[in-house]
Formats: sequence, structure tokens, C-alpha cells
Amino acid sequence: MTTYRKKLLYTLITLVMVVLMAVGFLLGHLFKSYYIKTFNERIQNETFFISTYIQEHGGIDSFLEKGKTAKLTPLLDSNLTILSTNGEILYDSTSSNEILKSHANVLRKITLEKGLKHGEGYEVVEGESDVHYYWKTVEKDGEIEGFVVHSNEIEAIHQVNKQMWQILIICLGVALIIILMLASKITSYYTRPIEEATMAAIELAKGNYGTRTFGRHSDETGMLTTSLNILARNLQETEIAREMNQDRLETLVENIGSGVLLIDSKGYTTLINREFKKSFHVNGATFLFQEYYSVIKDQQVIAIIEEIFRTEKTIKRQVKIPLAIERKHFEIYGAPIIGNHDEWKGILLIFHDITELKRLEQMRKDFVANVSHELRTPITSIKGFSETLLDGALKDEKTLKHFLSIILKESDRLQELIQELLNLSKMEQQEFVLNAGVVDITKVLGEIQEMLIGKLKEKEVSLEIKTSPEPVFIEGESDRIKQVFINLITNALTYTPNGGRVTVDIIENEQTVDIAVQDSGIGIEEKELPRIFERFYRIDKARSRDSGGTGIGLAIVKHIIEVHKGKINVESTPGTGTTFTVTLNKSLKGKM
Repeated sequence: MTTYRKKLLYTLITLVMVVLMAVGFLLGHLFKSYYIKTFNERIQNETFFISTYIQEHGGIDSFLEKGKTAKLTPLLDSNLTILSTNGEILYDSTSSNEILKSHANVLRKITLEKGLKHGEGYEVVEGESDVHYYWKTVEKDGEIEGFVVHSNEIEAIHQVNKQMWQILIICLGVALIIILMLASKITSYYTRPIEEATMAAIELAKGNYGTRTFGRHSDETGMLTTSLNILARNLQETEIAREMNQDRLETLVENIGSGVLLIDSKGYTTLINREFKKSFHVNGATFLFQEYYSVIKDQQVIAIIEEIFRTEKTIKRQVKIPLAIERKHFEIYGAPIIGNHDEWKGILLIFHDITELKRLEQMRKDFVANVSHELRTPITSIKGFSETLLDGALKDEKTLKHFLSIILKESDRLQELIQELLNLSKMEQQEFVLNAGVVDITKVLGEIQEMLIGKLKEKEVSLEIKTSPEPVFIEGESDRIKQVFINLITNALTYTPNGGRVTVDIIENEQTVDIAVQDSGIGIEEKELPRIFERFYRIDKARSRDSGGTGIGLAIVKHIIEVHKGKINVESTPGTGTTFTVTLNKSLKGKM
């Protein structure tokens, strides 16, 4: 904008200088013309006066004889020459012979060529110094006696003209300086709003929509600044709304529970969210802005993308993708992105991780199959022995008693299974309430040891409880805690061979108590560990169900521990044994 101001100022300066120069030349010419006209009129008047004076005082001879020239000449600013009719110089106020010689030709011309014809006249002789001549006849008794000639060099006029130009230049220079100062103020006054508007427009172009101009004019520049401020405010509001929508969209995309992949119309990946990076273990710096087929390794996903590019239709498909050491199930929703004017913009892919749903679905199938099997086994036994009794075994008292004892045993087993399923269902419900109190874990384990004396003797397995002499207290529901350790110790006895050993170690910490149940049994394979707390999941499927248990004991244990805000961990080495470690809180305050 400084350039614009300079250009405007230079234009004004040039225009003013041209006008002042034109005015100066015009005034100089007018002053010169006026001065020459005045000069000529003065010479003419003087010439007329002397001619009349000579005529009234007896003519030329009388005028010269009486010596009146000596009195008259000092009163004149110009040169006076008196000529006879034949061109003879009778008198000349100039004493210089050179001037007389230079005048001789002009005086002769006036006398011989013009004087007798016209009576008076005007003549200018140009040279180094222009000389102005004015002449008039002198008459006596009606006859021309001679001529009176006034002459003066124009050098005087040049001096006056020079002084006039000096004065004019000084005046015009002062006027120019004043005009330049005014022009600078005026250009600054009128260009400042434009400069401010331009700077504001530049800032708006840079994206700084908070910039404003402050116009104090009510003319077009004021309208310009007002309009620019309205534009900036509208752009700022639009940008704020856009940023809010952008933030919302980014927050939604980044925090959505499914992976998002955006591919442009040229096949380059342009956007991935946090869940996609987490699920597929990719780095945005190396994944983005690459051809999709160079960064996506799974051929099923590539085939889906190519199908969408080819058909321009929405696709929904379930795939299993190997990732590192596991395989995950994804439901892929792919859709083409088409603009308002039917222009192709790219593809959107959403990856829903349904691995857990598939696992739960499989668990449900396994659960139904296992429950059906667990229920069918006792029912089949009850039905088979009942049919045998009805076919005639009722008469054999020994057989009757044996069959009825089996039916009772299977009925108890069926009742136990149903009861445990009901307990598990109750614990999984949100409204399950824990009747917590102070529990002496040492006392509970002692009671369990007394309950299992018969089974310990039967399998010849030793049970050792390692604890301090002092009671160890936790907060919880006594019956539920006892149920946990009955299940764990019973399982340990079941899967420990005859002559084995089961150890229960109680470790008291500052806020918690760790109870470790360790056996010397068959152990569990590492791949089986994540599933041992599932309902009806059996590690050794070939092992007879006659070993006891309903198959949901560990599932119940896990839920009871979670209700008590505790933890349960398992470590196992096949052929060596298994250790279940339960961590319970001494106080549930602040944890429920």
C-alpha cells in the first residue's frame, strides 16, 4: 500500500507541477506582454508630447537653438533623436558613436520609407539587444520639418522580465511546497482506510478471521471498511462453526469403537482412526497417503475395496483376518463416496470387531450343548432305571434298592446342577446384593479342611494350610467365600493323583490378602488357561464326568471374586501342577 500511496502522491505532484508550470508560463507571457505594451505606450506618449512641444515652440530650429534639449533629456528614460526630412541627425541624446552608427540605418529607413507616408509609427529592431523605436513628424506651417524618434533597448524589459520570473518562481515554489504538504495529507487521509482494508484482506486471506478495520469515514471508504468487517465476522463465525463441526467429526471418528479407513478416488489412503491403528497395529505416518494395495496385506479386504470401486455399491461382509498371533473376526461395511454432482470421491470402510461376539456366540452354542449333555446324562439314567423297574425289577428288593439309590444320586446331581445355574445367573444380574461382613479366612479354610477329610483319606492326598497363628480377616460374605475355596480345593483334589499334595498358602498384605491353592496334579496347557473360567468348559474332555462337578464351578468362583472386587490368577505347568491365587480386600469401603 505504500507503493499505492507513493503512486497517488507522485501523480498529484506531477499534475500540480504541470498546472503550475502552465500557469507560470501563462502569467509570464501576460506580464511580459503587459509590460511591453505599457513600455510602448509610454514611448508613444513621450514622442507625441515632444513633437507637440517642438511644434508649439517655433519648430525644430528654435527648439535646438534655445537649448531646451538640455532640460528635457534628463526627464526621459529613453533615447531622443531629432531628424531632418532628408535623414540628417540634428540631435541625439546618446553620445556614443557606435550607437549612432547602429541607429543610422534604422533612422534612415524611418525617414525615407515610412516617415513621409505615415506621419508616425513603431519599429522594433531585433539583435543582441532588441531596440524599440517610435517616431512622429514635426510640422511647421503645414509642412513636415523633421522627425522626433524615441528609442530604447529591450534590455530593460529583459531585466524586468527576469525579476518577474524570479518572483513568479518563488511564489510558485512556495505554492508547490504548500500543495505538496496538503497533497501528502490528503493522500494519507484517503489512502489510510484503503491500506487498512487491504491489510485486513491480506490477513483474511491468511486465515486470520479475527482481524478488523476501524474506519472513521462515512463515504465509500467507510462503506468498504464496514463491509469488510461484516465479511470478516461472517467468515469468523463460519470458521468457528466449521472448526466445531470438524472437532465433533474428529472426536466421533477417533473415539468410535470401530476402525475407519478412508480411500480417495485415486486409491490413496487419506484417513484412519485410533481404533483402526489399534486393531491392525499400523503407524499413521507410514500407512497414510499410500496406495491401498501396498499397505493393506489381507487379500479379502483388497477384494472388497476393488469390488466397491468396480460396482459403486455398498457392501457388508464378515471376514476373518490373521493379526500377529491371533485371528480376529470383522464385519466390514464399505460404501462409495459420491458428491452432490455425482463425482466419485472415494471409499469409506468401517471395520466392526466382532471377535468377542463370535466368541460369545460360540460360548452360547457350547453352553447349550453342555447343558443339554449335563441334563441329559442324569435324566437318561433316571429314565433307564425307572423303565427297568417297571419292566419287573420291582419284585427284586435288592435290585430295587440299588436302582432307587442310583435314581436318587442322579436326581441330587440334577438338582445341584440346576441350583448352581440359578446361583450363577443371580450373581450375573446387576441387582445382586452382597451381604458383606468380617470373615476370618483362616477359620473358613479350617472348616473346609474338616469337610473334606473323607475325600482326602479316600484319595490319600494331603492338604496343608499355611497361615500365621493370628486370625486373618477380610470383608465379604462368608458363605460365598467358603463356596469359592470349596470349589478350588475340590478341583485340586479331583485332578491330583493318589498320594499327591494340595497346599493352601495365606499371605497377608497391607490392604489385601492373597490365598494360593496349589496342587501337584496333571496341570493345564497354556492355550487352555484363558477358557477355564467358561461355563461347562472341561480341560480333559476324555476324562470321565464321574470325577464329579457340574462344569460351572470355576465360572461361579470367578463371579464371586469379581463381586468382592477381588482378583483371581492361575499359573500351571503340565505334569507339575496348578496354582490358583485369589486376592481379597481387607475392606470393601470405597470399592463397592
